[in-house]
Amino acid sequence: MTTLSERPHTALLLIDVQVGVVAEAYARDTVVATIAGLVEGARAASVPVVWVQHSDDNVPRGSDAWQYVPELTRHEPEALVPKSYPDSFEDTSLERVLAEAGVGHLVVAGASTDACIRSTIHGAFVRGYDVTLVADAHTTSDLSRWGAPAPEQVIAHTNLYWKYHEGPGRTAAVVQAKEVVWP
Repeated sequence: MTTLSERPHTALLLIDVQVGVVAEAYARDTVVATIAGLVEGARAASVPVVWVQHSDDNVPRGSDAWQYVPELTRHEPEALVPKSYPDSFEDTSLERVLAEAGVGHLVVAGASTDACIRSTIHGAFVRGYDVTLVADAHTTSDLSRWGAPAPEQVIAHTNLYWKYHEGPGRTAAVVQAKEVVWP
């Protein structure tokens, strides 16, 4: 139903599952294992897997913290999109990568829920993409000392409001990893 009608394909979008980003993330090992299962499923169905990799002062490009977690390995020719802003579309090659693959539907997983996940799902939606957030495949760190809710509440709230997000000609959905059906 995407407004990008010339793009009938789906891609798995993995956002910032990097050593320094998820080092202290809520349910880190479980979420990373869930993401690994999504990668396997997407590959088995010949669905493109797009890897987004953030860099900033906390995760400098090329550092150990910047690397994807060792449990996940990108295969050639899977796209790698470097970014410097929370929205994975902002000043990156992501739109071009997706357009070249004819992708109009994104299945989203990764980190951090309250920053890059939220920014990217909204950024994709306003650009015309259908966006499915995998409820048990995104996480964040505990930022409660700065006034944020506990990470499990941030995740639950994001899943709740995205489930009811809507706009003309696009769909927003939230599913568990076991419910993801690859085309």
